[in-house]
Amino acid sequence: MLSEKIQKGLTKQLNRESESSQLYLYMASWIERKGYEGICEFLYDHSNEERIHMLKLIRYINKRGGNVILVDGGGDILNITNVSLKELFMKLFEHEQKISREINFLVEISLQEKDYFTYNFLQWYVEEQIEEEALIKMILDKIELIGADKGGLYLFDKDMKNFHKNKKW
Repeated sequence: MLSEKIQKGLTKQLNRESESSQLYLYMASWIERKGYEGICEFLYDHSNEERIHMLKLIRYINKRGGNVILVDGGGDILNITNVSLKELFMKLFEHEQKISREINFLVEISLQEKDYFTYNFLQWYVEEQIEEEALIKMILDKIELIGADKGGLYLFDKDMKNFHKNKKW
């Protein structure tokens, strides 16, 4: 059985994962209208991944006898009408860093509560966040290298499409 503190923390996290999915979805839709076919596929794919993260939490809470509470975030997620590709990925990087801090906090709570089942479960999220931050940082570095070069952006978009298909650069 989950303690109240663990239940509350896991519930907040599953709702954060839902918000993350919506954020990536919103950005994918916006970037698709800009003509970046590869980048939009990458973002749509990540929206689905965030949803899977949410489902993992829901299934875990249910297995441990907890109570799943989904919150409708409502409202605007982000206004990105006039941002650059670099600004868009900076926002994603900051978001992923925030999620990492929250996962670390959950790990800390699980240790305080001596809930080693939850601690073990959360290790997957720790690894996932390391990968997420590194990936978005690598994308930011590539965008920085490209600068304002339109040809470079075109090739980067093609690379992102290949990355989406092969899950590697």
